[in-house]
Amino acid sequence: MRVAKNKSKALEMDTFFQWEGDVLVVNILGSPAAARDAIGKVKGHQLCISVTAVPARGRATDHMVKFLANEFNVKISDIEVVYGRYNVNKQLRIKAPKKLPRVFR
Repeated sequence: MRVAKNKSKALEMDTFFQWEGDVLVVNILGSPAAARDAIGKVKGHQLCISVTAVPARGRATDHMVKFLANEFNVKISDIEVVYGRYNVNKQLRIKAPKKLPRVFR
């Protein structure tokens, strides 16, 4: 997992995701300490993602990236946290996802 050092990569989007070539950019509203890991519904311009990890020192975000790597069939290193490592509001860049969860269709 990479964490962006330059916030200039952050995008304003009309929907919760957009494509930049083969990179999927996703706005996320995270929910840590949940009962299970799950991709939820779209809320405004964000996709709700629940994870079981506690929100301490970025652990929930790290857990979310691992969960999403499996959901998109990519390596953990193919997911970049643009912003929101320590916040529920996040933007991720997923390089060349091989699989898309149903909410993206």
